[in-house]
Amino acid sequence: MDIYSGAVLLSLIVYVAVGNYAGRRVKKLDDYFVAGRRAPTLLIVGTLVASVLSTNIFLGETGFVYEGQAGPYLLWPPIAAMGYIFGALLFGRYLRRSRALTVADYFGKRFNSHRVQTAAGLTIIFGLGGYLLAVTQGTAILLTHITSLNFTQGLIVSWISYTAFTMYAGSRGVILTDTLMFLLFTTVAMLALIFLVQDAGGWVASVQELSRLPEKPDLMAWHGTVGDDTPFTSALDFALWNITLALAWGLVYAVSPWQSSRYLIARDEHVVMRAACIAAIFLILMELTLYFAGAVVNLSNPGIRPSEEVMIFAALNLLPELMGALLLAGIMAAGLSSASTFLSLVGFSVSNDLFRHESVDEKRMLKLSRLAMLLTGVITLVIAFVSPVDIFWLTYFVGTLFASSWGPVALMSVWSKRITADAAFWGIISGFLFNAVPKALEYLDWIELPFWLDPILLGGLVSLVVVLVVSGFSSVSRDEQVYRLQMHRVPEQEVSASRLRYTGYAPLLLAIYSVTMSFILITVYVQPYQEATGTLTATGGIDWLSGESLLVLIHPFVVLPTAWIAWRMIRKSYG
Repeated sequence: MDIYSGAVLLSLIVYVAVGNYAGRRVKKLDDYFVAGRRAPTLLIVGTLVASVLSTNIFLGETGFVYEGQAGPYLLWPPIAAMGYIFGALLFGRYLRRSRALTVADYFGKRFNSHRVQTAAGLTIIFGLGGYLLAVTQGTAILLTHITSLNFTQGLIVSWISYTAFTMYAGSRGVILTDTLMFLLFTTVAMLALIFLVQDAGGWVASVQELSRLPEKPDLMAWHGTVGDDTPFTSALDFALWNITLALAWGLVYAVSPWQSSRYLIARDEHVVMRAACIAAIFLILMELTLYFAGAVVNLSNPGIRPSEEVMIFAALNLLPELMGALLLAGIMAAGLSSASTFLSLVGFSVSNDLFRHESVDEKRMLKLSRLAMLLTGVITLVIAFVSPVDIFWLTYFVGTLFASSWGPVALMSVWSKRITADAAFWGIISGFLFNAVPKALEYLDWIELPFWLDPILLGGLVSLVVVLVVSGFSSVSRDEQVYRLQMHRVPEQEVSASRLRYTGYAPLLLAIYSVTMSFILITVYVQPYQEATGTLTATGGIDWLSGESLLVLIHPFVVLPTAWIAWRMIRKSYG
């Protein structure tokens, strides 16, 4: 056993041990489903970021950036990350007030309808089941590169690793292991980036060399590599696709079950707001770190195939052995953290959201929930054996389903007086179908939709229209009205001057981070890029009207107003 496989094996043992230790304290359903609703800010931040940063970003997205899209991927992250803030403000804290066990359970309570709860639960099973498949295959691929295991054996080891503690400990084990994994891969990724950049001659030299790379001349351009022989025919086409994807993922961060459900675990609403701001900071930081690291590998080898293995190549060939081993352990952690979250949520929906179980006592329900999670895991493993591996596009396919199927219904469940149970049901179903079906047909090359009719937009628009139309032909029940009004009452225990003071620092920290990151990007990316490409002004200054300059300025123009809105709403709600 070498240092690489040893590091991964040791980390797996630690996660299983910690998860099973946490499982010993699971005595009732609240412990299993929502960890007793006592999680502090660190654990919520850890599980939010760890569950979204899966093998897709370490392997799939980093490989996509490496192939030729470094410039745009360094410029767009802040737009999507603001979904955390608006999600917590407009949905997450109200979700926590519901005291539901799952997000689908919230929909059932809000609309006094088990049919709505079942529809939401089915979308969780199909959507997150697909995501679980992607990360399971991603971790198996990693194991085949650092051990003597073949892909089938890697799938089994990966599956056992996250199923062992998730089935037993539920949410309590997931949030603890997620946080450990978050701390590991965040630290290691930043250290790896610093080493790769310094080895390439420093930040400025790296950007300049990448900007002149003959094999990929547009790698660092604001629009990346586009043209007839790429998926994007023009810079405008790719920019609009990026905007669509950024807004869709922002909605995913705001309302998707694997993100918003973390707020059900939070100790209080102040934790919800603090965690959302801090998670946005770390998400942007981690994306910039990994995307730039993936791009820099081009200076050592611009021809890695498949490109999804770029970070594995860096760990095995470019980094010192110990750092490379820790990076591989971090990538494995990213996959396992997401897998455990997805498995837990799918298992919860199977056991809690599909069938009525009022007559089942809590002890038996806990046992059934564990069995449902085991069954879910077994089905996923079987499908992983026969399903083709395409981590980036599979994640893109299933990850954004919730933007369409849940986005309008989730936000309107809090803010609309007119949305009815029938409208919520058909809004979820129609949004899901009009996203999934066109996207599947596109993936199979049976149809080709214009960029302005992306399935994400199509599904979301159809869902919204269906909700409005069906609401016009149905009526809101008295129970629905009362429940919604009760959600808008701030609990007395949340109004605290001391907690308000600390919570108010979170959006302030986000604002400071945004300005600082914009200055850094101008210094280490925009100016070196324009120097290398000869696009500085006649006086040698930065061309502020160029695409990369304008997109860097989006950071403060998007983040600062969002931070101000968060600060104002926090003061108004809890002051």
